[in-house]
Amino acid sequence: MTDDRLYELLPAVYRLRDSERGGPLRALLRVIGEQVQAVEEDIAGLYENWFIETCQDWAVPYIGDLVGFRASQSAVGPRTPALLSPRRAIAHAVRDRRRKGTLALLESLAADLADRPARAVEFYRLLGVTQPVRLLGTSEAVPRMWLRRGRTTDLRQGAALDLLGGPHDSFAHTVDVRRPTSHRTPGRYNIPSTGLFVGRLNAYSVTGTQALCLEDEDPHRYTFSVLGNDTPLFGGEGVPAVIRRRALERDPERHYGPGRSLEISTGDPLVPVPARDITAADLSGWRYRPRPGKVAVDPQLGRMVFAHDLLAAADSSVVVSYRYGFSADLGGGSYDRPLSQRADSVLHRVSGERELRRRLAPWLDGAPPERQPAHAVVEITDSQIYDLPRRLTLGAGHSLQLRAANRARPVLRMPDSRPGPDALRVRGLEGSSLTLDGLLVTGNALRVEGGLKDLTIRHCTLVPGWGLHPDCEPRHPARPSLILLDTDAAVRIEHSITGTVEVSHDPVRRDPERLRISDSIVDATSFGRAALCGLGGGPAHAVATFERVTVLGHVHTHAIELAEDSVFAGRITVERRQWGCVRFCYVTPGSITPRRFACQPDLAALDAVGGRHQEYERVRVRPAFDSTRYGTPEYCRLSAACPQEISEGAEDTAQMGAFHDLYEPQRAARLRAGLEEYTPFGTDVGLIDAD
Repeated sequence: MTDDRLYELLPAVYRLRDSERGGPLRALLRVIGEQVQAVEEDIAGLYENWFIETCQDWAVPYIGDLVGFRASQSAVGPRTPALLSPRRAIAHAVRDRRRKGTLALLESLAADLADRPARAVEFYRLLGVTQPVRLLGTSEAVPRMWLRRGRTTDLRQGAALDLLGGPHDSFAHTVDVRRPTSHRTPGRYNIPSTGLFVGRLNAYSVTGTQALCLEDEDPHRYTFSVLGNDTPLFGGEGVPAVIRRRALERDPERHYGPGRSLEISTGDPLVPVPARDITAADLSGWRYRPRPGKVAVDPQLGRMVFAHDLLAAADSSVVVSYRYGFSADLGGGSYDRPLSQRADSVLHRVSGERELRRRLAPWLDGAPPERQPAHAVVEITDSQIYDLPRRLTLGAGHSLQLRAANRARPVLRMPDSRPGPDALRVRGLEGSSLTLDGLLVTGNALRVEGGLKDLTIRHCTLVPGWGLHPDCEPRHPARPSLILLDTDAAVRIEHSITGTVEVSHDPVRRDPERLRISDSIVDATSFGRAALCGLGGGPAHAVATFERVTVLGHVHTHAIELAEDSVFAGRITVERRQWGCVRFCYVTPGSITPRRFACQPDLAALDAVGGRHQEYERVRVRPAFDSTRYGTPEYCRLSAACPQEISEGAEDTAQMGAFHDLYEPQRAARLRAGLEEYTPFGTDVGLIDAD
């Protein structure tokens, strides 16, 4: 409704006289019109609240109560809006009751209640059985059915052996008397048992990025990962899983091609390699040599080898598109993320290194500051590799945001040598600000200095150790990823992965650096190295705030204002203990911190009786990770063997650490509550990690 709708309903004579008097009646009707519009919107909202698809969040539980939906009793907090509003589960409640007891319903519940892909398997179909002799003389169809089912493992079926123990296992097993819902050691294979394999990893796609040539070993060897590490390639159908070599060999067109799990293009201009020229191979030792005109691909390692006649020159460009696995939208990656900038910013969208350098020319060291726009955004629209200028200078009061476009993952590469001249050095004059968003920075450190006011690192990866070996070991494990040199900038690190953070700050002439890290991973590449410290390993003259952070390494800082829902897998040493608070965190024993509240293993040790039991509890309540090496799909993910005090130790009973906002305990609790309602009588359905 326009502001003058009521005014336009008046006769023309009144509008004419009102305009002669300066429009007081028009102004009055505009005020009344605003209230009329609010009433109309409220009436429209009341109508929309009758339907689960359009209602507001507060109305979802009431509609659920009308259809008899039973919500789980797991704790939720102010950061769990999706868990408070299970729209899909309520919308499908009536339909699901009609399908109660069916196998497909269990997979649907995983999507509705936990927002996770899943595959349900009836374990009685995988029990070893004795073939009935009386059926051997009957029709041919019946004996073939029985011979295919319940037989022992055939070692000649390599493709089936690759799937052993997973959701697509087809071999027979002996009876397991343990229940799949056991809280101690759950079992699988029994007549009343059903397993729901739930995927915890997501498949993220990288489109049109350069492959890394291992020219020092062989110019025909490439890795899909630009960092040179082995990265498994994931399929995007059903439950995300690593593509097996035999699966790619048996049906290459299912996994290879435009819009599929992987694609390889070569030449200038780029020409896709046809699927008929792709050969699946085991490249773990780089011993396989493809036939002329072929490309050997190892999807389990993310490696490829070109035939010698296929690449005309060693510098031929090889561009790949593929899917990799990870747990959450964290670090530099090709996923949906919010983009924001100042309203008066100048936006430049660039593609290609030459265009990027041209747009960054006003900020090059030595360029006149008057050439710089006051506020600018440089957005990289592709996922290529870029060699940035080594020095950028921001004018006084200016702001620069260097970011990736949504669902793009550009790589900023620097020489892999030493952290001094070859680092990306950003110098800001008084009142300037810098934002990095959606980038992957490798090869060296980011060094920030000068009178910068704000530094924001959002959805970025500053590769721990600067680079990776094929086994994901860091190339320079002792090197920092972020150096803050004599700057008073308020530093914010959000939804990012970074290596060691070093702070060089004059403790006499300057106030402590303000450092806030949230929903991120700080990886020192070893529990024995420093994740936050000053230059030379001393205390960082900084006041740090940690919110939902996983820290792999020591923290040595001036003060911690607040640390909550975080995991510190390394000792904490705080110089100023009288100020600040550490709450709902795992703190390594022997740490020197401000006052603590509801931290582990302190709580577990207090609940134990006797000194021996207290020491046992301190050892038992330690975080267990599936992997602590950056580059692996399970990086920094809490394992199934992690104590409940850690996996449900946050303030809202979610897990501690960087993956707090996945709310895995709440998802699992809701799914178990749904399984209890829809599982047939006399059967047991257990949740199994599909990864």
